Amino acid sequence: MAFSNSKDFSLEISDYIEEAYERLGVVPRTGYDLDSAKRSLNLLFADWANRGLNRWTIEQKTLPLATGITNYPVGTLVATVAASTSFSVAELVTGSVSAATANITSKPSATQLALTLPTGTFSSGETLTGSTSGATTTLSAALIFEDIEATIDVLSGVLRQNAGTSTQSDTTLNRISRDQYLNLTSKLSTSQPTQFYVDRQIQPSIRFFSTPNSNDYEFVYDRLVRMDDADTYINGPQVPFRFYPCLTAGLAYYLSMKKNPQLTTILKAVYEEEFERAAAEDRDRASLNLIPAKDFYGFISV
Repeated sequence: MAFSNSKDFSLEISDYIEEAYERLGVVPRTGYDLDSAKRSLNLLFADWANRGLNRWTIEQKTLPLATGITNYPVGTLVATVAASTSFSVAELVTGSVSAATANITSKPSATQLALTLPTGTFSSGETLTGSTSGATTTLSAALIFEDIEATIDVLSGVLRQNAGTSTQSDTTLNRISRDQYLNLTSKLSTSQPTQFYVDRQIQPSIRFFSTPNSNDYEFVYDRLVRMDDADTYINGPQVPFRFYPCLTAGLAYYLSMKKNPQLTTILKAVYEEEFERAAAEDRDRASLNLIPAKDFYGFISV
């Protein structure tokens, strides 16, 4: 028996929409029907984010920490400037027109400054002035917050020291809640950080305790980010092969509430079954080691 020797089956956004409408017994006849389906698909992606399903969008990031800076954006926030060399890490920069302020957390290149979340809104073309160095430069473009706003949550993180050397070491940091962070009595005390709190705003941030006392620390963390939007119909969704049935069933269920409510109950049951099956498969696997407690050794008889 001959086989196809092919493993590249995939569906475009338009294919999912067509399959979902077929399950409803409905033929999309207008551009609005297609737009409605694409909107439902993006809402379905948001539902998956709430359920913590999209583990394939986990990415690892490295955040350089700066002395005396407690609060950092979750993701990349970089200002493109004319020159960054003369500025100092951790100093405050101020916009000449907007009066917006932010602290420098690192200098990724000769024309980039990594910043904390700003107070106010910087204007493209204005002059930035450092509070400590007195250096000035021109902001080449407005700040882009897309990478930060794509963050769903931070899963775990370690504090790295001596990165890239034979003495590199990673120390696990404990995540604490909003209430626990609020009740810390000395939030601004400086030493090696041991805990972090994730402030899950529209632009999420990480707050460390204690406040870093060195520029040599790095926070290496895994974050869960949003799936790519369903924009162009000829694109494919950002899902692995094993989630194709779940995505199709979910879109059919969402569309049924608008196009064929009589089928909603049935399609919801199908979707939840597909979701449960996919979620059960999308998990970490690790070895399980069982060690008998020493207290029981003396009770074993032969």
